[in-house]
Amino acid sequence: MNAPPVLIIPGWQNSGPQHWQSLWQRAHPEYVRVEQADWERPKRAEWVKTLDHYIEEAAEPPVLVAHSLGSIAVAHWAAKHSRSVRGALLVAPPDLDAGAAYDEGGFTPLPRLRLPFPSIVVASSDDPWCEMKVSQELAKAWGSQLVNAGASGHLNTDAGFGPWPLGEALLAELMSRRRAQD
Repeated sequence: MNAPPVLIIPGWQNSGPQHWQSLWQRAHPEYVRVEQADWERPKRAEWVKTLDHYIEEAAEPPVLVAHSLGSIAVAHWAAKHSRSVRGALLVAPPDLDAGAAYDEGGFTPLPRLRLPFPSIVVASSDDPWCEMKVSQELAKAWGSQLVNAGASGHLNTDAGFGPWPLGEALLAELMSRRRAQD
């Protein structure tokens, strides 16, 4: 059985060349990056529409790998659309309800509906954009498995993340767990 398509969904300002999402994409050229029209001034409606287009264009239901605001876009997408998705790895979702410099695009309030696909939320105990308590609440609301990555900042390049073996292992776990359910 072939692996399902993987969609890489960066957050605000995209993921730079040394970000784990970019490294994964270079190591796996078959992974597809969801390219937003405006990385600096995100608008929920535009980001969700773009994500829906990529999901619709996938040859089969994809696995979503989202970081930061990309995770919130996935939750908004799931609240609005019913296309099939095999699963989602949602890394460092920010607490936009507490305020964020880039939330002028209608991403609040945070969606708190159960996701209709298997998901894993990875959170850090010292993420400057989200307290662990909020990450726990989001994971519970979304029906996601929560993985506490310890003191890992925002799980991005600034926090020292380039290659991220734990993330790759979680993606493999998510994909194999879902295949076992097929």
